[in-house]
Amino acid sequence: MAQNNLRVIVVGGGAAGISAASTARTVNPEASVILFTEYEDVAYSPCGIPFVHGREIPDFKGLFLQTSEHYAEIGIDLRFQTTVTGIDLNKRTVSVGSQVFEWDRLIIATGFEYEKPDIPGSDLEGLHYVKNIRQAMEFDKILDQIKKVVVMAATPLGIEMTGNLAHRGLETHLVDEGGWIMSEVADPDIMEPVQKSLEELGAKIHFGAKVIEFKGSNGKVKTVSTTNGEIDCDVVIVATHKQPNNRLSREAGIKIGSTGGILVDDHMRTSVKDVYAAGDCVEVIHGVTDIPIQGLSGSHAYSQGRVAGANAAGGDRAYDPVYVPWGMVGGKVQIGGVSLGETLHKALGIPHFVAVAQGISRARYYPGVSRIRVKLIADPKTLRVMGAQMVGGEGIKERADFLAFSIKRGATLHDFAWMENVYSPPIGALMEPIALAAQAGLAELAKRGYQPPKFAGAE
Repeated sequence: MAQNNLRVIVVGGGAAGISAASTARTVNPEASVILFTEYEDVAYSPCGIPFVHGREIPDFKGLFLQTSEHYAEIGIDLRFQTTVTGIDLNKRTVSVGSQVFEWDRLIIATGFEYEKPDIPGSDLEGLHYVKNIRQAMEFDKILDQIKKVVVMAATPLGIEMTGNLAHRGLETHLVDEGGWIMSEVADPDIMEPVQKSLEELGAKIHFGAKVIEFKGSNGKVKTVSTTNGEIDCDVVIVATHKQPNNRLSREAGIKIGSTGGILVDDHMRTSVKDVYAAGDCVEVIHGVTDIPIQGLSGSHAYSQGRVAGANAAGGDRAYDPVYVPWGMVGGKVQIGGVSLGETLHKALGIPHFVAVAQGISRARYYPGVSRIRVKLIADPKTLRVMGAQMVGGEGIKERADFLAFSIKRGATLHDFAWMENVYSPPIGALMEPIALAAQAGLAELAKRGYQPPKFAGAE
C-alpha cells in the first residue's frame, strides 16, 4: 500500500537509479524522491559511446534520452555532482559531506567500476575507461590527434571499441589473454566471424597475450608490454571486466554476495529492511543454473530499477531469475545468445547436447540476405533448451529475445523444430534458422538411436 509523505532516496543516476526514481513517483505520486548522482548528467546511453567514437553516430547529443527538466516536472529532485559519503542504517540517513538526509526507503544503484590493471604503469596518463559521457566527449577530441590505440581485453566493450576505432581509421590493437574473442563465455565457432570482420576493418588481434606493463614517456603511456612482445601506442582503452561499486554498502553493513554484488531477493530487497538495490551493484539468480551472477546489460539494470522503485514506493512486483538474452555488433557482424553457451556448459560440468545449423536471414535471392549460424544447447535427457549462441549479418537481437522467452517457459528441441515462422522475402526466409538447428539436432540424435515422443493423440 502506498504511504503518504514517503521519503525515498536513490543513490546513483544510471539506468537502474533513474528508472527506480521514475517508477517510485509513478506508483506513489505523493512520495518525495531525491536522486543523488556524482556526475553532471543522467538519462543518457553509455552503451552508445563507442559508436560516437566510431562516427556511426554523429555526435553525443543523440545519446541523451531525457532532460533534467523532465524529471523535475514529474517530481524527482535530482542532485547532480553530489557524492553520497555514508549510509547510516540505524538512523536511516545518508550523508553528503556534512549534510544529512533522512529516508523511509533507500534504493542503492551505485553501478560498477572497471577492474583496474594491477601492473606497473597503470597510473600513466593516456589510460582511458569508457563510462562517463563527459569524459568520453573530451576523449573524442584526443582521438582526432592520435594514430595508435591499444584496447585491453576482448570483452563486449573491448570488441565494440576495437571495431569503431578501426572504422575511424586509427591503428587499433586488441590484446587479450584468451584464445578467442570473449573466450570466457562465448564459443570459438561463433566468434570466428567476428575476429575476421574486425581484421577486415584493419584491427590487429593479439590473443594469448597478457599485458604485464605500461611504459611511458613524460608521464604518458607510449608502449604496452605483453607476454608476446611490445606494442607502441598513443592511448590505451581499458575494457576489463566490470566490478560492483559497493564500498558504501559494505561500510554500511549490507550483505554482499559471492560475486561481489549486493544480495537481493526477488523484490530487489537487500538484507536490511526498507533498503533496496538494483543494477550493476547487485547479484541476481541465473534461471538455468540457479547460480548468482552480476554485471548484466543496461536493459537488466533498467528492469531491476523499475522493480526496486515500485516496491520501495509501496508496490508489489517481482524480478524473475534471468536468462540473459544478449547481443552486440563485432565489426560488421551481429552476435548474441541466451543463457550459457557450449564453452560455459563445459567449464561448469553441465551435461549438454549441441544442435547447430546455418540458415539465412531473408529469401536467398533478396538483396541484403546474410547467413545466420544458430547453436542450441539442450539437456541431453529432456531436450529442454538451456542456452543458445548465434552469429550473422542481421536479425540476431530478435532471435535472442524470442529464445530467452521460450527457454524460460521450458521449450525443447521438439518445440523449436516444429515452430511456426514468418516467411516474407524481404524480412524472413522460408526456413527459420532456429528451427533448422533444432531439426539438425534431432536428426543427429536419431542416428544415435533416439526415438522422439509421439504427438498427442497419435497411435
